[in-house]
Amino acid sequence: MSSLLGVVRKQLRSHPALIPLFIFIGGGATMSMLYLSRLALKNPDVSWDRKNNPEPWNKMEPNQQYKLFAVNMDYSKLKKDRPDF
Repeated sequence: MSSLLGVVRKQLRSHPALIPLFIFIGGGATMSMLYLSRLALKNPDVSWDRKNNPEPWNKMEPNQQYKLFAVNMDYSKLKKDRPDF
């Protein structure tokens, strides 16, 4: 593995125009991994604990925002429109 990093370091020294490419690809990979981890931890469709909470979507409050970006939606004004289970 260290030989691969040595080759990359040598290429970056001889071709400095590759530095922005590595920065943007690394940033994109980091942001995609952060988004996937947010989906795995915050989404009510994902159930990590099936014994204590088999249906996590039923325990969501109507004013709880779980989406990353909501356009023109104020979750604090929503009312409960579903039965308790």
